[in-house]
Amino acid sequence: MEYLKETKTKFDRILEVLKEEFNNIRTNRPSPKLIEDIKVNYMEQQIPIKQLGTINVEPPRDLIINMWDQNVISLTVNAIEGAGLGVNVSSQGKTIRVTLPVLTEERKKELIKLVKSTSEGSKIKMRLEREDAVKKGKGLKDEDERFRAKEKLQELVDEFNKRVDELVDKKTTDILE
Repeated sequence: MEYLKETKTKFDRILEVLKEEFNNIRTNRPSPKLIEDIKVNYMEQQIPIKQLGTINVEPPRDLIINMWDQNVISLTVNAIEGAGLGVNVSSQGKTIRVTLPVLTEERKKELIKLVKSTSEGSKIKMRLEREDAVKKGKGLKDEDERFRAKEKLQELVDEFNKRVDELVDKKTTDILE
């Protein structure tokens, strides 16, 4: 039943990737996670914003980046604008202000559709892993053991599908606020 542990590890990884993808989908609430991993081309290297300055939330919809190096400000502004987040970016001195405009109803619907399609992609990956595990389970000699393994696998799939659905519900709620 080693393959069940392997499958669970793969499911965990799929769930982590989904969470990371959801962090990149904006809501009406500002979060440093929205911009911290955007790469800035600085000194011929791709450096995430979180390594170039501190990011703070300024309610209701602003992110403030205090840059450590004045020379990287324009590059950072360009990187944020090029990320396609639909935010307004301005800079003054060593500070960059990222303002999230209020989401329109149409944009909220688009984002919810994106959340659902992203989660469906994760469920498809899990189904493929499940099929792989079923094939490995058919290699078991004892029929009772095969049946128990199949049941445990189904429980695992159900648990992870439930967790994906919970993530979708949470992200959808965040978008609609």
